[in-house]
Amino acid sequence: MLENTLSVILAGGHGSRLQPLTSERAKPAVPFGGQYRIIDFTLANCLHSGLRRILVLTQYKSHSLQKHLRDGWSLFNPELGEYITAVPPQMRLDERWYGGTGDAIYQNLYMVERSGADQVLILSGDHIYRMDYAAMLEFHQQVGADATVACMQVPLAQASQFGVMTLDPQQRVVGFQEKPTFAEPMAGTSDQVMVSMGIYVFSMELLSSVLKEDHFDENSSHDFGHDIIPSLLARAGVYGYCFGGATGR
Repeated sequence: MLENTLSVILAGGHGSRLQPLTSERAKPAVPFGGQYRIIDFTLANCLHSGLRRILVLTQYKSHSLQKHLRDGWSLFNPELGEYITAVPPQMRLDERWYGGTGDAIYQNLYMVERSGADQVLILSGDHIYRMDYAAMLEFHQQVGADATVACMQVPLAQASQFGVMTLDPQQRVVGFQEKPTFAEPMAGTSDQVMVSMGIYVFSMELLSSVLKEDHFDENSSHDFGHDIIPSLLARAGVYGYCFGGATGR
């Protein structure tokens, strides 16, 4: 399972709310605790989860990030098919930057498909957390999902900051609203909502087809939360992996 998974880390964010720390570097490259960078949390999660094929999609002021990846993460063995590869915008399709999280992967879809992986784990490079991605991948296979979204509970008052999800008793996603101005509390609570963590697992076949479809949708912002995940709910098996608690880790 793990050897057939490609991890793609989205690491091109401006991080405008972290100014002036991001005046000369992308948000994932902001120092944390001295010698570390924010992206190290996601990379360490991959390493400890047994995931050793990783693409890091860079964009905004990426020199510091690329230098850190080169100097601090040169521990994988290419002879065993292991790698961490920084991928700056290639502009293979046209002369523009990435236009959303989905578009970032679409513009590099040739590299994703060429990996030969059966499934793709999509991650953000600017989150600070510890997670076992192997457990999420195992859940994805056990339920026979086409796509899986990692999720967690947060207070209802914070709903407007996240993609709010509704799960049925089998943990299938039956509703998804990106940063709603008003949200209903999740079943069984009066002040909690289930929200997306921005972590996704897709089968390679579904990811390839949905990104190609989304690319030609003139009304799409080409974002996983705003467009791609909601568009799949009625036609694919999308499940929520609940992080934290007794079953998610």
